[in-house]
Amino acid sequence: MHQPMPTDAKIFVAGHRGLVGSAIMRRLESAGFANVLTATRDELDLRDQGAVDEWFVTHRPDYVFLVAGTVGGILANSTRPAEFIYDNLMIHGTVVHASQSTGVTKLLYLGSSCIYPRHATQPISEEQLLTGPLEPTNEWYAVAKIAGIKLCQAYRRQYGADFISAMPTNLYGPNDNFDLASSHVLPALIRKFHDAKTTGNPRVEIWGTGSPMREFLHVDDLADACVFLMENYSDDMHINVGTGVDLSIRELAQKIRDVVYPEAMLDFDTSKPDGTPRKVLDVRRLRDLGWSPTYDLDRGIRSTYEWFLQQHTSNTTLRGMN
Repeated sequence: MHQPMPTDAKIFVAGHRGLVGSAIMRRLESAGFANVLTATRDELDLRDQGAVDEWFVTHRPDYVFLVAGTVGGILANSTRPAEFIYDNLMIHGTVVHASQSTGVTKLLYLGSSCIYPRHATQPISEEQLLTGPLEPTNEWYAVAKIAGIKLCQAYRRQYGADFISAMPTNLYGPNDNFDLASSHVLPALIRKFHDAKTTGNPRVEIWGTGSPMREFLHVDDLADACVFLMENYSDDMHINVGTGVDLSIRELAQKIRDVVYPEAMLDFDTSKPDGTPRKVLDVRRLRDLGWSPTYDLDRGIRSTYEWFLQQHTSNTTLRGMN
């Protein structure tokens, strides 16, 4: 089923300033979509149903990429559980409801691979959702994301709405969050190695044992997959998006060290949590549809560090001018 989005369609990217949203904006722009709608947090509080309803009635989007949300790593999830569950539940609820009530043609909801049980069989197939307990370090976020999937399924079943869900693996790339208090592992490691290089510290601390296995997808690949799914997928079942390839946190740290600060030595702080032992997605359903990623991890890390350096340099220059 191939149904291309018309290039003059009104497309709302909810969360356009985030890691994923900004990548989807780049992808749509490169494909010639001229009528992309956005709203900043100041312009529209996505947790407010009345405000969201009013915005949808005014702007009447044809397609919606629902990629907004409150996100973060282990530390942020464990210290701000109420924000993580409330914000995400509300954002999913308001946008899905307004999309149905204003007759949106199609909505793509973006979840997260943390929806799967902590001890899921690897690689993780879509069918493993709700088959076991969640990873405790991010269960609040995961519960909200699971609710988002079920919300789309419910609106499909009750109203016949063409709402689909995609579950990406760990993401990285331009516009990532490099704040050590709230970032995910790959950008956090880039920042740690960069800071150590800048200060001349020969040792870099890595949380945990380095043994957990993780899969990483460049955000531009995810954006491409989202547009592909919007045009080629219409099913009740959520669909995994990833590379299907994983590596240990130790190996990841070594790759980042080689790009950022080759002289550094790694210190593993085993008093810190490891999180889920292994997480790699079964991406056969997406591959069978005809999509596969283009970035390999080494190229992705290099380009992400280049982006970080550009931002870092421009921010430092701006501070110096004030």
